[in-house]
Amino acid sequence: MTRRPHPPSTPISGVNSGSAPHCSRRPSSRLSRLAARRTLRVFAALLVASSAAVGAATPAFATTTTPTVTNPGFESNGTGTATPTGWTASGTTAASYTESGGHSGSYELSHWSASAYTVDTYQTITNITDGYYTLGLWVRSNDSGGNNYISLSGCGSSTKTTYVPVDSDGNWLQIVDYIDVTNNQCTINLYSSSAAGVWTNYDDVTFAAGSAPLAIRGGDVSSLDRGQQDGGVYYTSSGTKENALQILSGAGMNYVRLRVWVNPEDGFDDEAQLLAMAKQAYSTYGQQILLDFHYSDTWADPGHQAVPAAWSSESLSALETQVYTYSKQVVADLVAQGTPPAMVQIGNEINAGMLWTDGSTSNWSQLAALLKEGIAGVKAADSSTKIMLHLSSSDDLATLETWYTNAINYGVSFDVIGLSYYDYWHGRLDVLQTDLDGLAAKYGKQVAVAETAYPWTMTSGDSLTPSFDTSSELDPGYAASAYGQMANFRDVLSIVQAVPGGLGLGAFYWEPTWTVVSGNGWDPTDSTSLDAWENQAMFNYSDTALSAINDYAAR
Repeated sequence: MTRRPHPPSTPISGVNSGSAPHCSRRPSSRLSRLAARRTLRVFAALLVASSAAVGAATPAFATTTTPTVTNPGFESNGTGTATPTGWTASGTTAASYTESGGHSGSYELSHWSASAYTVDTYQTITNITDGYYTLGLWVRSNDSGGNNYISLSGCGSSTKTTYVPVDSDGNWLQIVDYIDVTNNQCTINLYSSSAAGVWTNYDDVTFAAGSAPLAIRGGDVSSLDRGQQDGGVYYTSSGTKENALQILSGAGMNYVRLRVWVNPEDGFDDEAQLLAMAKQAYSTYGQQILLDFHYSDTWADPGHQAVPAAWSSESLSALETQVYTYSKQVVADLVAQGTPPAMVQIGNEINAGMLWTDGSTSNWSQLAALLKEGIAGVKAADSSTKIMLHLSSSDDLATLETWYTNAINYGVSFDVIGLSYYDYWHGRLDVLQTDLDGLAAKYGKQVAVAETAYPWTMTSGDSLTPSFDTSSELDPGYAASAYGQMANFRDVLSIVQAVPGGLGLGAFYWEPTWTVVSGNGWDPTDSTSLDAWENQAMFNYSDTALSAINDYAAR
């Protein structure tokens, strides 16, 4: 969608007054990009996230007064007002003005100019009782190369900043930021630094008591142990050779996701490798663990849910026993070595069920029985472990709601909703926001992105075609570049952080360390296979950390 703000009805100096305004991990698999869009609802005020459920600390919460934002929807002055009531602009002030439209009401704030511009539209709120506060804002922008953000400054603590995501279809998105006010005042900044003809809109500003931290800033590093054994090396952005987990944890990563297969042909991702990787991640680098049961000897995803060979002739009741026993054993072994998982997902991308055909969604009672046995096995080994049910994202919220409602109706007890989200396959960020917000609101459960990634290049680092290299499916808002990869992951985290009620836990980047290493391939039946993911890793073809690792910094 091509869009630019309508020029104000009364021309402002410097502003043109003319009339122009899931995925399978197998390399051969593709999911069609989903195009439908849903209208987003107005958010309730954000409260403190309860992150104790996943082992992360939440900032102390203080009761505060409710400050008032003047003219939060830019409705007071009509179209073409350069300085809306309650707000002040600095920099290229003519590039900041109201126009008709908006997320709600009749007007919005627009930043736009026919020439390159930098402008800050801000408002200082005074007489605030000290404590944590969250800024919420609806935004939309077509600026894929600018430096646009909302921030909270002059609040007595370090300035907090959240960048404006890009939705290439022009949809409104809500983002949040939070801060500890210690000097009884705080300034809301709406900042744009953009090229000529590029626009950003702002609307429906809220500033309310509470904090909105992300408990999970994670990465799925399931292939790392094998890669290290086969000689893989990693370098910091400054060229210092270090362990990959040392680099990522130093950047702020606090959670790892580790998959386990029952009996893979070459041992890739079996329990022994899981235990070794868990010990390194948990004991050496202080990472919390999300255990990802595939209940297969190979990849499980929406198109593949093969029963492990050793279980293939089992009856349904025997299969239930296998799932219980296996789940209990793996979790108990993790606990015994001092690396208990904080969270466990029962199955991987199980939109159509697991352990086909017995556990297909065509027979929900059987699928539910298998899920409940997996959960019971986990709880028997560690009753404090939280349970995630993980699906691949969908542009149809109702489809996801039907699945989770069935699980609940059949008595499946779980704590966290996990979704895979790949921008180029599942739709733009408004799809993710609709899914996460809708599910959190309907079920009152915490939500997380269990998988996400984005390419930093469209070229391959070896002879195998990458899992994603289709330029036509790229999000126009995010180039296949180091900056585009960083911006996309950063903005996915922002969408999770904005889930109402503090129910957004965070996100896991999928395989940030799966670089080109001979022997560390995707196919457990072929020890010479390559991985096809290196163009989405967080390390370049010189094994040097890319800027995306900076997204792990605490939010």
